[in-house]
Amino acid sequence: MIGSGVATVFGGAGFIGRQIVQRLARQGYTVRIAARDTERSARLRPLGDVGQVEPVAASVTDDASVARAVAGADVVVNLVGILFERKRGDFERIHAEGAGRVARAAAAAGVRRLVQISALGADPDSPSLYARTKAAGEAAVREAFPDATILRPSVVFGPDDQFFNRFAGLAVLLPVMPVIEGATRFQPVYVGDVADAVMAAIDRGDATGRTYELGGPRVMTMRDVLEFVLEHTHRRRPLVTVPHGLAAFQARLGECLPTPPLTRDQLSLLARDNVVSPQAAGLEALGVAPKAAEAIVPAYLARFRQAGRRRAPA
Repeated sequence: MIGSGVATVFGGAGFIGRQIVQRLARQGYTVRIAARDTERSARLRPLGDVGQVEPVAASVTDDASVARAVAGADVVVNLVGILFERKRGDFERIHAEGAGRVARAAAAAGVRRLVQISALGADPDSPSLYARTKAAGEAAVREAFPDATILRPSVVFGPDDQFFNRFAGLAVLLPVMPVIEGATRFQPVYVGDVADAVMAAIDRGDATGRTYELGGPRVMTMRDVLEFVLEHTHRRRPLVTVPHGLAAFQARLGECLPTPPLTRDQLSLLARDNVVSPQAAGLEALGVAPKAAEAIVPAYLARFRQAGRRRAPA
């Protein structure tokens, strides 16, 4: 189905959101980017024709602004999420209450399709507050908008990611690569595939009311990830295992920083595998062929090589 209505994207100026906004504009939607930072959102106007992509001031913590953002919309996508709390209770306010607020407003406005971006590992019984509040957000969405489609991506990669790029930056700065929870498994998924999954969820009638888990074609342990980064940045660094107790101590200290490199909650999350369940519907069920990290990541990690984009001599 080619869109010609209005689509509201909460968090549309972010890493995944930009890809979704671009696809919605290509399909003919008028796109509202709902976010607190309208200046950042305004930079995405060139992704569509004149007047097709517009920023809208909104916060998922505020009923009135959410209602204004979804009024008259045919499609709503909620991408808003955080990786750590700046204030106690942020996870609950944003992941759980915020998702429910968007879903209730979408239902009240008569929105045709709602897509909620959750996270692989969302679990009400998880030791991680991040994962528990993601699960609470899913439940709130299901209660308010039963036909919503919920997508649970694993770690998302792409040229602007905070995964492979982050470790590549560490490989440049550090003489060794610290390995935390090295046996934990991930299934990195390409940002373009996640955006394609969102579009499929909007267009396909069989996606209503369903939950999909999104992962790429390769499962990698944390140690695999670090070795992969070293290989494609042409860096030689010994991998040094960090004991859990020391990692927890470092995380506690890091929480004093404005942007902590690792929190204790993230450490709890890292202790569990982040892979697609064998029985779950995935990208293929949405008609999306997942792209391998090997086909995409080396090109954008090339800037971390000592020789730049030239291949290092043997």
